Amino acid sequence: MYRLMKATHEYGAGTATYYQTSSKSLEVIMDLLATMREDCEKMAAGDLHELMRAWEIYHRIWTVESHLRHIQYRKETRYPGFYYQADYPGQDDENWFCFVNSKYDPEKGEWDVFKKDYIKIIKD
Repeated sequence: MYRLMKATHEYGAGTATYYQTSSKSLEVIMDLLATMREDCEKMAAGDLHELMRAWEIYHRIWTVESHLRHIQYRKETRYPGFYYQADYPGQDDENWFCFVNSKYDPEKGEWDVFKKDYIKIIKD
């Protein structure tokens, strides 16, 4: 859990970098997540509480990876307070005023990240 938090804070637009990241930082954390996922295969639990904690760590890795893939896909900065993409410092509403969704195919081991239109259902 602490390894995941440290990696996220330092490379995944966390508090250590004041919510700023870059393409290279995102590549680094993706490698770290792969290593953590391999390490999870060696986890063991002595009781139900430890089993719950082990599953929680495994689930957090998937959640963090999904979130970071969305940041990688979106070529802009989302501010204030979400994250700052150093490679793409501006907010680009013309191209990125949309939702970013993803799916993971476990058979292929691949992520599919894609845009979905934002449809305003409540008028101003």
